[in-house]
Parts: sequence; C-alpha cells; structure tokens
Amino acid sequence: MIDGWLDHPPLENPMSNAQTRVLRGPLLSFINDPGEGDSPAEGSVLHLEDGALWLEDGRICAVGDYQELAPQLPAGIEVVDYSGKLILPGFIDSHVHYAQLDIMASYGRQLLDWLNDYTFPEECRFAERAHAEEVADAFLTEMLRAGTTSAQVFCTSHPNSVEAFFGASQKRGLRMLAGKVLMDRHAPEALTDTAEGGIADSERLIADWHGKGRLGYSLTPRFAPTSTPAQLDATGGILRNAPDLHLQTHLSENKGEIAWVAELFPECRDYLAVYERFGLVGPRSTFAHGIHLDQEMRNRLAAAGANIAFCPTSNLFLGSGLFDRQACRDAGLNTTLASDVGGGTDLSGLATLKAAYQVGQLLDQPMTAWQGFYRLTLGNARALHLDQHIGSLRPGAEADIVVLDPAATPLLARRTARTQSLAETLFALMILGDDRTVYATWAGGECLHRRDAIA
Repeated sequence: MIDGWLDHPPLENPMSNAQTRVLRGPLLSFINDPGEGDSPAEGSVLHLEDGALWLEDGRICAVGDYQELAPQLPAGIEVVDYSGKLILPGFIDSHVHYAQLDIMASYGRQLLDWLNDYTFPEECRFAERAHAEEVADAFLTEMLRAGTTSAQVFCTSHPNSVEAFFGASQKRGLRMLAGKVLMDRHAPEALTDTAEGGIADSERLIADWHGKGRLGYSLTPRFAPTSTPAQLDATGGILRNAPDLHLQTHLSENKGEIAWVAELFPECRDYLAVYERFGLVGPRSTFAHGIHLDQEMRNRLAAAGANIAFCPTSNLFLGSGLFDRQACRDAGLNTTLASDVGGGTDLSGLATLKAAYQVGQLLDQPMTAWQGFYRLTLGNARALHLDQHIGSLRPGAEADIVVLDPAATPLLARRTARTQSLAETLFALMILGDDRTVYATWAGGECLHRRDAIA
C-alpha cells in the first residue's frame, strides 16, 4: 500500500465542462500488477480508508487522504460523500459486441451455430440507423449501470452502426474503442462487404471518428474465416500506416472454428499464422478468447505485444473451453478481461470476475481479488495502451470512476459485515456482487449513473 498523491496541477480537458468537486470515501487503485500472491506486491496498491478525489475539468486534480487534502480545497467546493462505499477506477471491457445485446440468453449453441442462428440474423437489423441508435443508447446505459466506463466494441458491418455507437458515446463523453466489422465472405449477403468497400468504409470512419473527443478506432475483421486474404491484407496495410489504431478480432475460440481456418488457409501453420501473415499481430492487437493455443503461439503473441481477451462467461456459455491464464502469464502474454456480450451472459465486470475465478479453480489457478480488480482497471488499460488516460486514480487521469456498495444486497451486506480485510471484502464483491453493487458511475468527471436515482 502507498500514500496518495497531493500536489499536481489540474490538466486542461477541452472535452468536458465538468464542475470542480471532491469525492470522499474509501478509495482503491492500482499502481502496478499486484502479482498472484494472497497479498499484493509492495507498492502496487493505493488504499485510503478516508480518501479524496479532487475532480476538475473532467480529470483528477489530486488524490489523497481527505483530512490532509481538505486544507488545500477551494472554499465552498462540493463534496460528494461516499462513506461506507468503495471508490475505484471505472471498469474496462476489452471485448464486447454491442449489436448482440438483444440476443443474450439465446439457448444452446456453440460458436459457429451461434453465429448462423442468432448473431447474423440479429446484425442484419443494424442496416437501419434508427435501430442502431436505439440499441447503442440501451447498451451504454447498461454498461454504465454495471460500472463500465470504457470498452473495445464490435459494431456490425454497417457503417451506420459505428456512427450510431460513436455518436452515443460522444454524447456521454465516454472513452471508447470501436470499429466496423470487416466481413466479405461466409456470411449472409446482407452483412457482407467487399475487400475494397470494407476498407473504404473503415478509412472514412477513421477520418470521421478516430481521435475525436475520447474516441478511438479499432480495425475489426470478425475472424479469419469471414475475410478473404485480400481483405486481411488490406487491413494490415492500414494498420502499418497508422500504428495508433487498434485492431480486434477472434482467435482459437472453438475447435470447429480452428478446423475451418485450417481448411481455408492450408498454407499457414496455425490459426495465429494467418493473422501474422497479413501484419495484424502487434502491440495494439486484441485477440478474443485464445483458448486453444499452444505455448509456442502464446510466446509469439507475447513477443508482438498483443493481448488475449479472456471472456469467461462466454467461454462457459458457448462451451468453448477453459482459458489457461497462467500459461499466458508464464509466456509474458498480456491478458485482459471481457464480457463478450452477447455470447457472454452479463455486462457486469463483477460477473466476469466471478466466472474467471471459477474457470481458474477448474485449472488449479484461482484468480485472487487483487489480480481480478487490477485486470478490470489498470491491467486492461495498460494492455490496451490507454493507461495514460484511464485505469487508475491518479492526478492527471481522466475522471472515470465506479463506486461500489459492499452492502448493496442483504446477502452481500451479511457477508461483508464479517470480512476482516480489504482482500476479503473485494473477494465478496466479485463473487456476490452484481449491477446492484454499483452505487454510482462517473465518466469525464460527471455522474452518469446513480443506483438510487429516480428515472
């Protein structure tokens, strides 16, 4: 544990007109990876029993013990009291499909059948701009209710699905990554683009949205089977010419998928080699799932600086397999945590932590609460190269914050009343918590969700 930061000048944030205010209450943030031990590595955690976050112009101006910071505060500044709660950085979801919100909890399919029976028919609806806008609004409302302030998001192959999502995110002042799905084969005609058209759409969307406010663009080939070599090659060309872009796709989620890739790309030694061939594996590349990898593939991903998005609720729901988190750590491969809705069963980061712990138990590698909350905040931010903006409560960071209530439900209150340490409380939150546990969600210095607010 370390003390807070007190002296730091506020930074200008032209994207926000947020008021100056202070959030007071128990505070937790990570400075570094806490490791896998029962206790966090020395100096990796900031925990203040009576902490204060001084917010100004959408950013964190100062962090410290309230009693020490109070004399420095301007007279009459608003103090929002979160005593009895827990203030953390806003949660980050590294892989989620906003267009699949309405097909969550669709029964009984593994990956390829899921795509054909549910996903593709649902995504066809996003040809209508009004529908895309309505779902984008509903999705972001749910994300904020779950305490998630940033995500890397799949849209659909329709450009207006991207415009609707970015527009809704910008209206709320959120930091989001997203992109148009590139898919020029093996999908319904209503969803397929062409190699040239998909790239042209992507380049226009990048020009319109990348770097606008808090928005960033992720190039988004759905996965190798639904893009021709020409489309994958053109995508790699964009990435080479614009290294500040992100890339998101899927890798080795399902055994049937892997066999299909081998048939389509017989010249490549494995699934990962397809993406390597076209220059898609780099430090800003996120590969969702990565369940069925050998250690040599993990080593190659680690050498490239890429990350694997661990989607435990989806992996269990679709029967895809158990993700070996420790093998990735042994290889030095970054892993992030993600919901993968709609294959996943919950937008809540707490639900993701619970499932990640359960998957780990089956592999004799249970995730500690320290590691879980680190991954959901600073760990995800670092892997996505967003930690200069979000992921920790520090001076200069954007004021994206979640406030958790350890007494949100009668059962959770009974459990946390008996906890003897912060580690025990965090573990109870990640096993018994849900969206009701999120008392408030702040983004860009503004409270965008309050559990007890009257709609």
